[in-house]
Amino acid sequence: MKQLIGLVGIALACVAAPCWAQDAAGSQDHPLFNRMPGYEIHRYEEKTFDSLPFHVVGGKEVQVEGRTFEIHYSLKSGAKEPSRVEILRNYENAVTRIGGSVLWRDDDGNAYLKAGKDGKEIWAHVNAYITDEYTVWIVEKQAMTQNIVADAKALAGGLATDGHAAVYGIYFDTAKAVVKPESEAALGEIAKLLQAEPGLKVLIVGHTDNVGGFDGNLKLAQARADAVVQALTGRFAVAAARLRACAAGAMAPVASNDAEAGRAKNRRVELVKQ
Repeated sequence: MKQLIGLVGIALACVAAPCWAQDAAGSQDHPLFNRMPGYEIHRYEEKTFDSLPFHVVGGKEVQVEGRTFEIHYSLKSGAKEPSRVEILRNYENAVTRIGGSVLWRDDDGNAYLKAGKDGKEIWAHVNAYITDEYTVWIVEKQAMTQNIVADAKALAGGLATDGHAAVYGIYFDTAKAVVKPESEAALGEIAKLLQAEPGLKVLIVGHTDNVGGFDGNLKLAQARADAVVQALTGRFAVAAARLRACAAGAMAPVASNDAEAGRAKNRRVELVKQ
């Protein structure tokens, strides 16, 4: 059974199922937190992958992507209603006790929290502006599993109409240039394209987001493009003369770098017809 972080003043008796018998069907507390006493879940939503906004130092907003949870708690009839400060401090204390931090709080009953647990980076937003109903949003930060990979036909179409085609599904660790094993499907589609068109030569262009310095991103993009060429010539027997590694770094974004969703689109490899 996963251990819950005990919120200050929460009676252990409330862990028993009869105490929360009115929870919405299919709902549950997140493994990181239990709840304030006297509350039940009246609405619950969980998504495998989504993006939620969080405020950090200075009130600046950042988007965090991963597995998301939205849990709405309502005070049960006859239960004692806590103050807004009591609700927020309970969650803040719970997070700081495991080495997490309070990122930001405001005067409208919002607290933004961040903690690490079981190897996961977890972000939480608690809103207790109305104390008889409060809400907790949580993101277990993670990269999206890329289920759709552009096939050889789509890549050929992009080259024919636009002269270039973005290839998503080629993965690297942050600031690294080693092609990860889960990139095999996307690399295979590039190889199929080249096999189907023996006369085609392409530039393999590395693109990055704008996080980090300009020169560092350009160097990283070149190293990643080189790694893709090495993978294609080594594992897929593509002739080296048909490929050339180049780097654009952060110079050609396809989305805004202000949010993680856009930065993820900008971190890509493109094929450009020679």
